[in-house]
Amino acid sequence: MKTLENWDKWKKSLGKAVDIGETIGMSDETINTIAERGGTFLANNVDAKNDEERLLKELWDAADENDRRVLSKLIVKITDN
Repeated sequence: MKTLENWDKWKKSLGKAVDIGETIGMSDETINTIAERGGTFLANNVDAKNDEERLLKELWDAADENDRRVLSKLIVKITDN
């Protein structure tokens, strides 16, 4: 996954996805749920390519369900410009 090799490119791509969700009327809760599912998929299936991704993976693996929701919301916030 080329996008995942560059942190800024990854954030920009996720930000575009969030913008699309908002444009079509998705609620914040729905966007955050999708982000959480995406985080679980990435943590389980994609090897970290850089320090930022390794940190996110470690945080995700250490988190319980509540922590993952918070982490997902924070990731959405930093990408939603």
